[in-house]
Amino acid sequence: MVEHASLGSRLATWGISVFLLLVAGLMLFPFLYVFSISFSTFEDVARGGVILWPENWSLDAYRYVLGSSVMTRAIGVSIFLATVGTMVNLFMTTTMAYALASPHLKARKFFLVLVLIPILFGPGMIPRFLVVRATGLLDSVWALILPTAISAFYLIVMRNFFMGIPRDLHDAAELDGASDLRILWDVVLPLSKPILAAIGLFYAVGHWNSYFNAVLYINDPSKWPVQVLLRLVVIQGQADAYGGGNFDTLPPPAFTVQMATVIIATVPILIVYPFLQKHFTKGMLTGSIKG
Repeated sequence: MVEHASLGSRLATWGISVFLLLVAGLMLFPFLYVFSISFSTFEDVARGGVILWPENWSLDAYRYVLGSSVMTRAIGVSIFLATVGTMVNLFMTTTMAYALASPHLKARKFFLVLVLIPILFGPGMIPRFLVVRATGLLDSVWALILPTAISAFYLIVMRNFFMGIPRDLHDAAELDGASDLRILWDVVLPLSKPILAAIGLFYAVGHWNSYFNAVLYINDPSKWPVQVLLRLVVIQGQADAYGGGNFDTLPPPAFTVQMATVIIATVPILIVYPFLQKHFTKGMLTGSIKG
């Protein structure tokens, strides 16, 4: 009887493993197809069919895309948003979450309710646009940073994490004469690396994928992030948006240019994630259950 149970358990494990491998393969197939097309030659693409691996490798599409000042400028804007924007987000979210987690803050519940209101009743597109226009942020990359400086959801998660830090540490620092900012910098933040990494990654991904707000607030093409350019090239089929790249002859096929643009817009976040995965998982689990 024990052997049958053990055999059934092993079969179930193998079945689940095979199923997960199939699901993973289905998830990876579109990315592999895009990757292969972006490195394929014109002849291979013209023959049609599904290309799972380039028969003849070619970097023409990448030379065309990266040789264009339009793409390099868009990548620069996206890097600025993902770095500076994330730092602004973390600074604003951390300081406000620390204040809301402090028992010394008067009317703490009132301010917490103010934070929860945007989660339940988010402003619409037109009020957001009117606020951005009234503050003079139209056609500025800061229009993609300042209006979304604090996410109410991430603020609540970080507040819960701070509340899980033992109060004895705060009290000991206060007895030593440390100010609130000193306690935050020297005591709280060193213990908060997991939650900072997790929320920072969410903010960075949001800025890198910034598209709708950029279309809404930015009219100057020189200030468009890479996702807006991706829309022009892939969705609207404007492969000539790069202005010819560095090619004196015929440019690569539009399809390979589109796939190369997708890869360039996707790879940076894929590179960053593995370095933060450990902190990411720990931070989200801890911040969501404490408090």
